[in-house]
Amino acid sequence: MTSTPHYRELRAELESLTTEAFRPELSEIDRLSTLEIARLMNAEDATVPAAVAERLPEIAAAIDAVAARMARGGRLIYAGAGTAGRLGVLDASECPPTFNTAPSQVVGLIAGGPEAMVTSVEGAEDSPELAVQALDALGLTPDDTVVGISASGRTPYAIGAVRHARARGALTVGLSCNAGSALAAAAEHGIEVVVGPELLTGSTRLKAGTAQKLVLNMLSTITMIRLGKTYGNLMVDVRASNDKLRARSRRIVALATGASDEEIERALAATDGEVKNAILVILAGVDGPEAARLLGESDGHLRAALTASGAPGPRAAR
Repeated sequence: MTSTPHYRELRAELESLTTEAFRPELSEIDRLSTLEIARLMNAEDATVPAAVAERLPEIAAAIDAVAARMARGGRLIYAGAGTAGRLGVLDASECPPTFNTAPSQVVGLIAGGPEAMVTSVEGAEDSPELAVQALDALGLTPDDTVVGISASGRTPYAIGAVRHARARGALTVGLSCNAGSALAAAAEHGIEVVVGPELLTGSTRLKAGTAQKLVLNMLSTITMIRLGKTYGNLMVDVRASNDKLRARSRRIVALATGASDEEIERALAATDGEVKNAILVILAGVDGPEAARLLGESDGHLRAALTASGAPGPRAAR
């Protein structure tokens, strides 16, 4: 059993964190009306984007470094515990349908494994060894990036993941919501989005969680833009796995080309439903195999493939 002095030390550490600070002015929040509490929460949430904005240079630098590694075949790996871990898993799981990435390209690791997505796994966040085991199971390489996520910036699992990854030559990013965090210090790219004390003391699924979600949105989305997964602001690598996405695929081709419905259907049929290839078929006047060849030679960047084809440029979208 852990000794009492250990808990005193940990308590003192928590009390020093901005994310754990007690706000006496909110000590009677439970006596307010529901609408008053909702207004308070909304006002608190409105401060988060400004806190993220202060860290945009660090976020952009991290994204450029991630994109360079992924362009060489590396993976983006998130590692965190509790809410932070769940947000990483969420962001990773949304990349395949949005950007047609392989499930292994963007990976979310959560302390305690998949079970921890829906229930608390006791002691998992306190174990850097679990992070090391999870990364070793992935066969970490120097082309990979590991993003440790922790609101407090002190979670042993996240810090352990970053330290192990850095020792293996991988790129490392530490995302926390406290200044001067051990996590940011352990990583090559430290991102500290200081959102201040929470509405409910220590409930970092609130403002801290929102801040982490915003930053992870940027990390994955802008990295994919850099990798050519979009054409302008169109998701040309979207995976059409259901009726809604199939309809969206056709709309994307229409917006990019201004083509008729008949042309769009022919182009998608010629490219096995691949949106990016279909756009190239229409704009460059090539067949399906030639579109695939041009995109392959352009590392999947549609603009570069269009230039290589000698296409005059996109038609006005209808």
